[in-house]
Amino acid sequence: MTLVVGARPNFVKMSSIVEAIRSSEDSSLRYSLVHTGQHYDQKLSDVFFRELGLPQPSVNFGVGSASHTIQTARIMEKFEEHLLVEPTDCVVVVGDVNSTMACTLVAAKMGIKVAHVEAGLESGDQSMPEEINRLVTDSVANLLFCTSDFAVANLKRRGRSDSDIFLVGNTMIDTLMRNLDSTIASKGLDLEPGSYAVCTLHRPSSVDQVNELLSLLNTIERNSRVPVYFPLHPRTRKQLGFRSSQFEKIHWLEPLSYRDFLHLQKNAKYVLTDSGGLQEETTFLGIPCLTLRENTERPETVAIGTNELLGRDLEKLADAIGRVEDGNWKKGRRPPHWDGRTGERILKIIVEAFPRKRQSPTDGNHS
Repeated sequence: MTLVVGARPNFVKMSSIVEAIRSSEDSSLRYSLVHTGQHYDQKLSDVFFRELGLPQPSVNFGVGSASHTIQTARIMEKFEEHLLVEPTDCVVVVGDVNSTMACTLVAAKMGIKVAHVEAGLESGDQSMPEEINRLVTDSVANLLFCTSDFAVANLKRRGRSDSDIFLVGNTMIDTLMRNLDSTIASKGLDLEPGSYAVCTLHRPSSVDQVNELLSLLNTIERNSRVPVYFPLHPRTRKQLGFRSSQFEKIHWLEPLSYRDFLHLQKNAKYVLTDSGGLQEETTFLGIPCLTLRENTERPETVAIGTNELLGRDLEKLADAIGRVEDGNWKKGRRPPHWDGRTGERILKIIVEAFPRKRQSPTDGNHS
């Protein structure tokens, strides 16, 4: 099988499946790992491979940054060339980035089966590029692996057959559980648990309008009683520029490795974010999550977890910060199947669904 990654969240999600393959008693299992190079900064890519125990990819397309259309086209061209040389019985894609959709379309047109991990997510907001990627990928993938009952219901509403849909859990939580006890604190960030907040913002809708971004950050600055640590995504750093110096309570950080950030997150009093993955991780960890978006493709984190949608309403944000710092926040609980065994369930289903040709020990890239 061919496993596709392209951006940092993909590495975290795919790590669980790679671990399941390595732990499998089936010695005939072979896989190759394809990196599209959608994330190309070392701090956003290479360090994740090392920390998560991912093998070096068999190929890295190095497509880099471009418009969504150009980036998608580059990935499709490179992936088709790869599959013509390295045929496979199944392509496994994760998440909702451009690489996910692009490689799904190529495989489908070449008659290769596709398994989509994290299928069925839907925010209802097609102004988000990720929403388009989700809808397209789920419309042609053969196996649809879901994190929650909400995702299953979305797929059924779109007309997908019950036989294609599998409620398996969350591979991000697998990886979190495997790394939770081995997290480390970056130099200068060995902070007292519960004495600070964490903020991340990276989506175009959050950071591209500089005046709105500054108003949001000023609201956080005025209302937070604890220091707020903010690892800067390159896009956010570019938008802020010299203006970052006007804040005292907000402490700007370079991008952190997976384990460094997990350490910072698990000990935070609360998290402010526009990230889908952090909505899930904070729900698992029981940490209050203040999501600065109007919608979410992970409604289980709101319905039963620790997440609350605040949108761009600054009064709601100020009120939420006050409530969480006063200890007046819902406790939440973990969704079903978020138990650390999702990768195992996914691998079992793929093996049963797509019988493979028996390969010699020299076939494939990894064992």
